[in-house]
Amino acid sequence: MSLVKILCCLLLIYHLNEAKKIKGKRTVSREQRGLLKAKGPYVSSSVFRLFVEGEDNCTVDPLQLHTLISCGFNSSNPLIIITHGWSMNGMMESWVMRLAAALKTSLTDVNVMITDWLLLAQQHYPTAVQNTRTVGKDIAHLLHSIKYPLKNAHLIGYSLGAHISGFAGSYLEGSEKIGRITGLDPAGPLFEGMSPSDRLSPDDADFVDAIHTFTHERMGLSVGIKQAVAHYDFYPNGGDSQPGCDLQNIYEHIAEYGLLGFQQTVKCAHERSVHLFIDSLVNKDKQSVAYRCSDNSIFDKGVCLDCRKNRCNTLGYNIKKVHSGSSKKLYLKTRSRMPYKLYHYQFRIQFVNQMERIQPSLTISLTGTKEESADLPITLPENILGNKSLSFLITLDRDLGDLMLLKFVKAGDSQERTYFCATTHDGQQVEVSQDKVFVRCKENMPKQQRRKDNRPVWAPQ
Repeated sequence: MSLVKILCCLLLIYHLNEAKKIKGKRTVSREQRGLLKAKGPYVSSSVFRLFVEGEDNCTVDPLQLHTLISCGFNSSNPLIIITHGWSMNGMMESWVMRLAAALKTSLTDVNVMITDWLLLAQQHYPTAVQNTRTVGKDIAHLLHSIKYPLKNAHLIGYSLGAHISGFAGSYLEGSEKIGRITGLDPAGPLFEGMSPSDRLSPDDADFVDAIHTFTHERMGLSVGIKQAVAHYDFYPNGGDSQPGCDLQNIYEHIAEYGLLGFQQTVKCAHERSVHLFIDSLVNKDKQSVAYRCSDNSIFDKGVCLDCRKNRCNTLGYNIKKVHSGSSKKLYLKTRSRMPYKLYHYQFRIQFVNQMERIQPSLTISLTGTKEESADLPITLPENILGNKSLSFLITLDRDLGDLMLLKFVKAGDSQERTYFCATTHDGQQVEVSQDKVFVRCKENMPKQQRRKDNRPVWAPQ
């Protein structure tokens, strides 16, 4: 497995060393960013295909607008343009058709178009980066030529395609902006730390959202961009990497994808952004919710599970388009497979007058109105002495319903299960973000009564 890491690193280093020769030549002035009016007909370097159904698509020629009609384009329906990223083999990746099909099936009355820039994408990475501006101009010219209402357009770009979508928005002249741009793990190399005019930014559309899934750094570089580039930036599982994408999962990927399993392992975390977006379309009853937080380490303590004042939002297509003055970073945990949704809970425990320094391991289980969780082990991050309050994030892949009972076990010789009862009797459940204090139930209280009086100290989010 170490050989795989070395080969991947060497490949990336080679392309990025080539990039140093051109990095300083990328900045484009605001005057140049407008859609330049050519003297003759504009010749697009990209090919645009309207997705029909199944694996079928129909090529659209911006110079021959009748091809739009023959391909079934409906100007009264929303337009979604999917743009792929860098290519190493010159082949259209399978996720493109899967995303197009999910959009068409889920939304029905929608135009789904695919940007094919493979000839410009199958280059050394730095050259492909330079070509992103050309492709962005191609998309801008397409929208300009068909006189489509920009507010109804939604550009979805993966990796380099995310920045292409941003450039398309910036090249369009006039006061009207593209309605929405979604960046799926926007590419990091040669974009990280650049000015907003040289990457995807909130200025490129009325609403911009981004999903960051592979920001893990190696030798100071990350495949996906780490910095916020949108109005809402989502960081599933911290954005660093994704569950199920470790190298030890290569055998699982080979079993599922055959010889393509190795390639799938390498791009797994990067491409997870696409599948999270597809998940939001096909699993409408299991929408993943993310929460605003200062960073992932704070989120892991469970203290950010708050939806008041728009502090949470839905990841994917069904995001609430709440405009804000600055970029908002949101965090969530996900499963390793679709459906990705997990239910988030905060568990807070307070030690009072602990006289001896201890580092106990705890196990809890939760019982709701729908079902009961398995035992959940909790390891305390530090030794406990005196008065101490600790908070944890707990995630479950099932909806337990309204929480009714907490079972608690402290590791030790007896391994006795302890029930905790609420100190008040002011209702049957805990409201969102409401606290309740629990104490050990009285020893002479019947077990049935303990269950009745027992309530959680926190609520699901």
